[in-house]
Amino acid sequence: MAKSILVVDDSSTIRKFVSVSLSLQGFDVLTACDGMDALEKLPTKKVDLVITDLNMPNMDGFEFIKALRENSEYQDVPVIVLTSLPEEKNKEIGVKLGVTSYVMKPFKPEKIQYEVSKCISSSDM
Repeated sequence: MAKSILVVDDSSTIRKFVSVSLSLQGFDVLTACDGMDALEKLPTKKVDLVITDLNMPNMDGFEFIKALRENSEYQDVPVIVLTSLPEEKNKEIGVKLGVTSYVMKPFKPEKIQYEVSKCISSSDM
């Protein structure tokens, strides 16, 4: 059975790029346009990994990750942050919230595929 990944980004271009890239690798990909949309979609499908942007309307990435971690079903799900914000304080906040990995925008498909495979294989142990 294919692993499921939730991609959360307000950019439809990024969502499509990441979704197609991961679908070609055999993953089942669900997308959301912001944190609120993602939280509404989570009950419809169990996901094995979350990829999220930080800067989004309605509910930003940190608020989304915090809400995700408050759900016992998603406390240990790996989270990859896609961001163009290199500030160290963002990484510190992310570590406290349980972010597994960061990928800086712009990125190549190989980078996101590598991080996903690393997170998925470590969560299977």
